[in-house]
Amino acid sequence: MAYILHLETATKNCSVALAKDGELIAIREVAEMGYTHSEKLHVFIETVLEEAQITMQDLSAVAVSKGPGSYTGLRIGVSAAKGLCYALNIPLIALDTLEILARKITISDGIIIPMIDARRMECYTAIFNPNFETVRDIASQIIDAITFDTIEGNIHFIGDGAPKCKEILNQDRFKFHDDVIFPSAHEMINIAFHKYLNNDFVDVAYFEPFYLKEFMIGGK
Repeated sequence: MAYILHLETATKNCSVALAKDGELIAIREVAEMGYTHSEKLHVFIETVLEEAQITMQDLSAVAVSKGPGSYTGLRIGVSAAKGLCYALNIPLIALDTLEILARKITISDGIIIPMIDARRMECYTAIFNPNFETVRDIASQIIDAITFDTIEGNIHFIGDGAPKCKEILNQDRFKFHDDVIFPSAHEMINIAFHKYLNNDFVDVAYFEPFYLKEFMIGGK
């Protein structure tokens, strides 16, 4: 029996999910204009544990979204995850934020490009096929009218960086899923359970978030 706690704080969505053997038990999340993760995260953790009627000592592992994303959000989530793992002597599982976001939609053809806003016309992106396998690795990319001209077929854009690209990416093959904005701990569950079964853990002492870009004063 494996209870895994999932923390997703890489964007404005503060999301916490608890799963037992890869099945969702409880989830709490809120996306607000201001980053309130420091206020909400530990409350959400306590809430999902109470709903499941277990204690922290029952946890088998903690999974955390590793980035890229908000510097502050990632720092809060990873710090909480590392603290829990260290105190409880349980493993830490790190997941790619863009893959978590990509798994919020299902497509039968083309590719998925999750976009996390990184200021102006820049986005953190990656490319996934319909099976959520990586076609192109994570990059910080300036988006313009010809950015994706070398990619054939339908392209499905999701995430909080996608809306600002609509005006310049206006071909019919560009599909924008406006209702898919932020990654959620819900989509972490299957990935994390697979990693847990395969003992695919990171070192609690040395693990750091994947910021992709250096922190900028006045930035997120």
